[in-house]
Amino acid sequence: MEWVSAIGDFAEQGGATIWVLLVVCMLQWALIVERILFYGFTFRRRELALLTAWRERCDHHSWRARKIRDLLVAQAGMELRSALPLLKTLIALCPLLGLLGTVTGMVSVFDVIAVTGTSDAQAMAQGVYRATIPTMAGLVVAISGIYFAAQLQRWADLRIARFNDGLSFSAEAK
Repeated sequence: MEWVSAIGDFAEQGGATIWVLLVVCMLQWALIVERILFYGFTFRRRELALLTAWRERCDHHSWRARKIRDLLVAQAGMELRSALPLLKTLIALCPLLGLLGTVTGMVSVFDVIAVTGTSDAQAMAQGVYRATIPTMAGLVVAISGIYFAAQLQRWADLRIARFNDGLSFSAEAK
């Protein structure tokens, strides 16, 4: 349980925004894991059911059949992309929270300067050090999520294209 005390020490040095960043980080990674599991397991079953329903249809060529096909592709796209905007919002929020922590930390540095004057360089350096921790943490959380958000977006686009191809019309189109 040494890592718990290390997180506590880190949060104590970085201030209250570190705890908010920790919550955002947990939400971000929960969404990433949920999307990976959804793409790997849940959507495969859903895709198979939709493809089977389409292939069992007698009519693939009428205007109505084409609209049903478009609806199936749109539904699949909505399911695949459902959590991605929230994930991207959480990623964008992390550096902003880090900057908020830095600003509040710098305010405390200016308070030290106001009380003790500029003669205590060590106190100022310690305050600046503590003020930069939230920015670093926010950037680390955001950068770690950017790769996965881009990869999940790519996977969603590929799955939609593959699903769209699976709903192809037969060769004797009218």
